This record gives sequence, structure tokens and C-alpha cells, in this order.
Amino acid sequence: METSRATATVSRGRLWAARIAVVIILIGAVWFTLRYRDRFQEWARFGYPAIFLISALTNATLILPLPGLAVTTLAGGMFNPWIVGIVAGLGQAVGELSGYLAGYSGQTLVDDLPRYEQLARWMRRFGPWVIFILALVPNPLFDVAGIIAGSTRMPLLYFLLPCAAGKILKNLIAAWAGFYGIELLQRWFGGM
Repeated sequence: METSRATATVSRGRLWAARIAVVIILIGAVWFTLRYRDRFQEWARFGYPAIFLISALTNATLILPLPGLAVTTLAGGMFNPWIVGIVAGLGQAVGELSGYLAGYSGQTLVDDLPRYEQLARWMRRFGPWVIFILALVPNPLFDVAGIIAGSTRMPLLYFLLPCAAGKILKNLIAAWAGFYGIELLQRWFGGM
């Protein structure tokens, strides 16, 4: 009984730490964009194709999280946030195919992870809805979900469409946070 309480406390602590980390990263990304806006303007010529490519690459890594959402937040302050969110979400969905294809090919990378069985049960029961929710919420479990989707031979479109929908919504939120965050920080810090 004590062990389960301690585990629940640690899990809640990790969840709050993750939430705080996300907020700090987003605020830091917006501040960084303001501070180095001139350099980002130089990179702007690569625009939306660069956002797509960076988003795809940062999501193609398995288990190792890379800050693709920070790129979306930064880009949202420089470009049209609607287009940034859509392009980044599509790029991330394409990048997530690496996990799906790893699972489909039969590689068992995550069988021994503690949440694997629970996630596998959810995938069998709710399928695309699990993919959508996990794609919408920033979390490290999405790679595992992609691998499970591939290993259970979930049809590609049942994986890719809800993945893209969730990733697009998440990236729209991040892009608009970057857009409004830059305006807010400019007011607070006087345009740096």
C-alpha cells in the first residue's frame, strides 16, 4: 500500500515537473526569439519548408525527445501562425512514421517499458482515438504508441490521420502562443 502511494506521489511530481518544464521552455523560446529576432529573420527565407523539415526530423527520433514544439513556437512569432501550425503538424506526423514503421517491421524496442501493456490495451480498444489524444498532448509516449500501432498492423491511415490531426492542433496552439507571446514580451520588455 505504501509503495503504491509513493509511486503515485512520484508520478504526480513528475507530471507537474513536466508541465512546469513545458511552460519554461515555451517562455524561453519566446524570449529567445525576441532577443535574436534579427538572426531568425535571416533564416526566414527558408520559411515553411524548413519548418516542415525540422518538424519531421525532430519527430523521427525514437524515444529521444527533440524540441520540435519549440521551433513551432518560435516560428509562430515570425510567420503566419495558422500556416506554421499546419505545416509543423504535418511534418511531425510524417516524422512519427519512423516509430510506426519500426513497429511494423517487427522490431520490439519498447516491449519492456512499464506502460507498454496498458498502452497496447488502449490501442486495441480505442485505436485511432488513442493516437489522436497522444498526438495532441506533448508527451514521450507517442513513440511507443507509434511502435505499437505498427506492430499490431493498424492500417496506416488509421494511424496517420489522427496523428496529423492531433499534431496540427498541438502545433496551432504552440504557434499562436509564440505569436501572442512575442507581442506580450515586447510590451513587457519594451521591444528589446
